[in-house]
Amino acid sequence: MATRSWWSSSATRPSTVTSATCRSTTSGQMSGISPRLEGRFLWVAMATAACTDPGSKCVFVHGGYKSLPNKNNNKYGLVDDLYRYEVPTRTWTILKESLYPRYLHSSVLLGGTLLIFGGNTHNDTSLSNGAKCFSTDFLAYDIACDEWKVLPKPNLHRDVNRFGHTAVTSNGSMYVFGGFSSVLLNDVLVYRPPNCEAFVDEKRCVAAGPGVRCVWVHSRCVSWAPGPFNGTMDAPFCPLKPAPIDERCYRFSDCASCTSNTNGCQWCDDKKCISAGSNCSVPVKNFTRCTLRNEQICAKLVNCKSCSLNRNCQWDAQQQECHALPAQLCGEGWSHVGEVCLRINSSRESYDNAQHYCKNLDGSIASLTKAKQVDFVLEELQKYQLQEKKLSPWVGLRKINVSYWAWENTAPFANTSLQWLAGEPSDSGFCAYLELSDSTGLKANACTATTDGLICEKPVVSPNQNARSCRKPCSLRTSCANCTSQTMECMWCASTKRCVDSNAYVISFPYGQCLEWQTGECVAQNCSGLRTCSKCLEQPECGWCGDPSNTGRGQCMEGSYRGPMRSPAKLNQAQGQQGNALTHSQDMVLEPALCPKDKGYEWAFIQCPACQCNGHSTCVNGSVCEQCRNLTTGTQCDTCMPGYHGDPTNGGKCQACKCNGHANVCQVMTGKCYCTTKGIKGDQCQLCDSENRYLGNPPEGNLLLQPTDRLPVHV
Repeated sequence: MATRSWWSSSATRPSTVTSATCRSTTSGQMSGISPRLEGRFLWVAMATAACTDPGSKCVFVHGGYKSLPNKNNNKYGLVDDLYRYEVPTRTWTILKESLYPRYLHSSVLLGGTLLIFGGNTHNDTSLSNGAKCFSTDFLAYDIACDEWKVLPKPNLHRDVNRFGHTAVTSNGSMYVFGGFSSVLLNDVLVYRPPNCEAFVDEKRCVAAGPGVRCVWVHSRCVSWAPGPFNGTMDAPFCPLKPAPIDERCYRFSDCASCTSNTNGCQWCDDKKCISAGSNCSVPVKNFTRCTLRNEQICAKLVNCKSCSLNRNCQWDAQQQECHALPAQLCGEGWSHVGEVCLRINSSRESYDNAQHYCKNLDGSIASLTKAKQVDFVLEELQKYQLQEKKLSPWVGLRKINVSYWAWENTAPFANTSLQWLAGEPSDSGFCAYLELSDSTGLKANACTATTDGLICEKPVVSPNQNARSCRKPCSLRTSCANCTSQTMECMWCASTKRCVDSNAYVISFPYGQCLEWQTGECVAQNCSGLRTCSKCLEQPECGWCGDPSNTGRGQCMEGSYRGPMRSPAKLNQAQGQQGNALTHSQDMVLEPALCPKDKGYEWAFIQCPACQCNGHSTCVNGSVCEQCRNLTTGTQCDTCMPGYHGDPTNGGKCQACKCNGHANVCQVMTGKCYCTTKGIKGDQCQLCDSENRYLGNPPEGNLLLQPTDRLPVHV
């Protein structure tokens, strides 16, 4: 059979998994790697799809949710990375990315092809970009040629979107089991790729892909299987790769990743990643020659705890970033100039490439706004001239609109220490560089053009700057109050009673386990703290037990549509049991005795009882409060009458306003008086308005209040 096809059938029990495994068609043995192992190598990568190939002795890891080394607002996110781990040499290689970020997907190896199915592609928060939670994407990675292809989605009669499933191979077919698609799934999908043996001529055999790799051997078409890589993955049937270009290498910001990918990159002595064909004075093309730099190590540590464990790093609590502790204030290759560190590089670059270079050094293109900085730069450029090296470096000055120029640090340009040369800036240029020849000054040039040199700057970091002890991790905070005490750092999930890092909520609750969360002000955390049926039923874990009076009084408690529930820990405590393993369980058990129906109590979980008079009236016609008593008013007897205050909900009491005779009404909930006598203030009208020169003793009422420039008159 030379066609690909999908089949589906049902299994017995729903299932989800957190990491996919695969089975090799070569050995028939089940194999895989755990999320913990992936995370140690890949900087907190979670929910990846990993697959082991015994033939090549390699592990392939794709996608997942991991910490991001980029300096942006998101510390974590979905990735489309693909890595190969060579077991014999214990080395990692960065392969071509898929362009389809996802997590909780599956992967298998079939005939030299890595097949990726499904997954969660949703990485949005408050603003949706249209990514789908449940995917049917079907991707194929050609191991030999380092190429990705998108295969046709399953053309079955029903929706098969899913994530959290597992996939294995058997007898040349791919089996997908279970998963999650708003509900737990228990079906089995089967994918049968084309059979190489069905092709009878060489031309059709070698063109059998995508999704399968066939080779013509001894007048037969057979499935290709990778052998040990031994540092290379070339195959004669692969199309020629395009020549390496710098743009494919700029995204790698350290030597190890620059020299361990398939893009043909090299690491230059001036700490940037460029293509292997570009000129470089001292190139590094093998990762074994890379020197580990503290800046690169520290930049990958995304929380205070991991940063503080490295003695060469320090945590900046204000910026929430990990920085290297420099041997000097600025570090090797930098010069300390005033409040900043400056670095001049002589390579010929465009403005955008100069930005990449400075960013890789944890800096930016220099904004020369201080005379001291300008003097230093001019002096250094004169030294280059003495060595017969002419530099005209980019500086951090850009054209914002038709006539407005500003520095990269957003400071407006002013002709103080630096000035434009005669006839500048030209209308065609939007970026500025520094010219040092017969006259010194700035010239405009197109940002895509190249010029000789660039200047970087970064702030001076002292060893003790912003070095503080680490806050308690989100995972160790046990209440909403201490979880949300640091704005937006942690979020509290009320339904699971768990505190998690705000950047990690996507991976913490992949199956919708968190029904609601707080990041700021905490609402009532226990059902028992909710005083009305309507508020009670707004919480998905709460139900309302109405008392026999049928006046709307009752109690809010944890439960489900079947009735009230209680955790085993509370149940055992109430029964005097200790030391039972159940006391640590989060599972709930049904407890009908908490709302006994035989004694007239009524359980409500979906809809409140019709009569809701808060215990202050009976109902006529089922839902109309007949006459509100106990100083209450309102359609549900839920507010106090004028002149009284309190919370009358669920049988609460109303009290008279205490205003010392100087007000008739007060704030209904707090009892704060609305004072009507001129010159009197205070929550209970007990103070004189001394700021406006009134004197007296309002509670005693024996003085007539008047401005203090007159004598008080006794009544």
